[in-house]
Amino acid sequence: MLDWTDRHCRFFHRLLSQKTLLYSEMVTTGAILHGDRERLLGFNPVEKPLVLQIGGSDPSDLAASSRIGQDYGYDEINLNVGCPSDRVQKGRFGACLMLEPQTVAEGIRAMREAVTIPVTVKTRLGVDEHDSYEELVAFIGEVAEAGCKTFIIHARKAWLKGLSPRENREVPPLRYDMAARLKGDFPELAFILNGGIETLDHAIGHLNQFEGVMLGRAAYHDPYLLAEVDRRVFGVDRDPPSREAVVETMLPYIEAAVAEGQRLHGITRHMLGLFHGQHGGRIWRRRLGEAAIRPDAGAGDVLEILASRRPSPREAEAGLGV
Repeated sequence: MLDWTDRHCRFFHRLLSQKTLLYSEMVTTGAILHGDRERLLGFNPVEKPLVLQIGGSDPSDLAASSRIGQDYGYDEINLNVGCPSDRVQKGRFGACLMLEPQTVAEGIRAMREAVTIPVTVKTRLGVDEHDSYEELVAFIGEVAEAGCKTFIIHARKAWLKGLSPRENREVPPLRYDMAARLKGDFPELAFILNGGIETLDHAIGHLNQFEGVMLGRAAYHDPYLLAEVDRRVFGVDRDPPSREAVVETMLPYIEAAVAEGQRLHGITRHMLGLFHGQHGGRIWRRRLGEAAIRPDAGAGDVLEILASRRPSPREAEAGLGV
């Protein structure tokens, strides 16, 4: 979720679920080793448990980046071998590494030797014409031999040429059956399913076969679905917070961030879907989006929009409420 699940997004999502394992954006090893680490890796302790997702292929760089991530306090390091974007391919990481299982295995081995926290892999079912189950088994087997015990499987293959990243999330058909077969061939490994899962009911249905389910854009566009995760998945005997309570809890965080010079839009863009499907949801999105781009916008604007998100008679008549 490059450019999506930044620290503001994760803080917001943590208010909805205390138990869900959150992931960082994918950060390249080059950025970690030579960039602004605090900006790239810093996080609020509230966000934990938290996984750092890394992109890279050089074992020594992966090891050094993993060590830095552990020192920052991340609970797990995840190597992304599933992103198909051109930018990622040019850097020789992401989904193109499925064609180099030995390279991935060497990276995982180096990462595991560098840290004591878990090291996991997020991958696809295959790439281009290399999408047979036999090739997938060979890839998983070699990487597992290097010590990886948990794989997040995006249950689609990726086309490295000809499809945009968005099309690669939609055009290649989902093959949940292919992902499920891995459980029979690798009973000692943990598999987490990803791809095309739109609702919490859908996610829970897959927990009969998999050790976990990863939600990406579904949780981003309709974040309140996370509010039921603690109770329905983890058995926490606690009512979820209301949408309004979540916004009110965000206000001190927003106020502090704006006081540090951050723009409101960088925070509230992650909150636009909070009232998805609710009366006044479209008004919330529109008014919050418009207000947040003003240079002087702050927490007070968010509170005012929360209080007045009900549509005016004219907006209601025009169907702009939901």
